[in-house]
Amino acid sequence: MPTENDVLLSCEELVAGYIPEVDILTGCNVDVRDGELVGIIGPNGAGKSTLIKAMFGLVPVRSGRITMRGGETTGIPAHKMVAKGIGYVPQNANVFPSLTVKENLEMGMFLRPKEFAERFDQIAELFPLLTDRSGQKSGSLSGGERQVVAMGRALMTSPEILFLDEPSAGLSPMMQQTVFDAIQQINRSGVSVLMVEQNASRCLEISDRGYVLDQGRDAYTGTGRELLEDPKVIELYLGTLARAK
Repeated sequence: MPTENDVLLSCEELVAGYIPEVDILTGCNVDVRDGELVGIIGPNGAGKSTLIKAMFGLVPVRSGRITMRGGETTGIPAHKMVAKGIGYVPQNANVFPSLTVKENLEMGMFLRPKEFAERFDQIAELFPLLTDRSGQKSGSLSGGERQVVAMGRALMTSPEILFLDEPSAGLSPMMQQTVFDAIQQINRSGVSVLMVEQNASRCLEISDRGYVLDQGRDAYTGTGRELLEDPKVIELYLGTLARAK
């Protein structure tokens, strides 16, 4: 199991937002250790997506600190964060619908095209769908299949950590399970995962650790199991379905 000394990525007292003088994050603290799957849950508007966008360089950070392997990355733009070993799958518009599955993955390797074939074979071992549907237009795939393509493309650069923004949003329960299975496969392959997810119970079930965000801050943290069983977290964020379990 990862230890405190294995921190891969962290943010400390992060304050960030989209509009001047309107802070979405109001002092958030999160860390991800080597090999972990970390889930972020919380009510709508809590700042979950803003958090990973800020950590990835897509939202301006007003104060606080982001580090990777102990080196500061605060304010570094997204394309340089990719070069540092971070993959990112946004919630919306995360595939090129007019391109085939293979072409989508080629876009993930446009800076290193000579390495594409080898890397494609490695990712296809995780997700055979990518080979089976390689010539199919991505826009014709189901929502869950498109999500797998998006995650596959993000993995083409061999990231140390993968950011996922609401990966199950808008999917049927069956497709949600497909996506959660894929996320666990990615994590078992050695890639750390930081996941923002609206299906809070399922997120915590597969997470090594979790954070509950509320009003732009980390309100609760613990192992996935601890948060699932915490009466306050159940009452405020997981609701009656979790209590019935």
